Amino acid sequence: MKDIIKDSLDKSLTYFEYRKVVSDLLSEGKSTGNIQSEDLLHYSNLNETRMNRLEKTIVIIPENAERLKLLKKKYLWLVISEGWCGDAAQLLPIMHKMEFLSDNIDFKIVLRDENEDLMNQFLTNGGKSIPKLIILDSETLEVLSDWGPRPKEAFDLVKNYKEKHGVLDETIKTELQMWYLHDKGLSTQNELLELMRLIEIQE
Repeated sequence: MKDIIKDSLDKSLTYFEYRKVVSDLLSEGKSTGNIQSEDLLHYSNLNETRMNRLEKTIVIIPENAERLKLLKKKYLWLVISEGWCGDAAQLLPIMHKMEFLSDNIDFKIVLRDENEDLMNQFLTNGGKSIPKLIILDSETLEVLSDWGPRPKEAFDLVKNYKEKHGVLDETIKTELQMWYLHDKGLSTQNELLELMRLIEIQE
């Protein structure tokens, strides 16, 4: 596992490097990933607009900002993502702002299709769902926990829809984006900080 993580870290990007890679590909009419299609390009363009907006509007609430400053050890947050992923577009700006408020979090992103060995270690119900956050000890690269592909309430929303309708169509994609809009990043902040609290208790 450690060799897989080291190999992925060699290909990892900072948040702003990731944004540039996605933007540069979009300017060429391409999306990230092994598969190119009109749909993926469409979602990638939507996500570009979404992330630009969220970078301006997402707020880490004061209580959570304080909790981020109290982290005791240094952690590496490694996220598996792709530019076309709607959940990633909603969640990466929040993680980036959380990193900004903590001296103890280093935030890196890797592309799923370029890091298949890593993705296969962190499947969700057997699927390559993203984004997937892997929380590592910065010094040892030990995997301390993982999280994703979305907050629990949003995860349940999608799961229940699929159980009822058998597919994930445009209706649920719209419902999911509305959920994110109303949640304002709060569920993600709270879940990630609860995860960090549990990690620090166990240390």
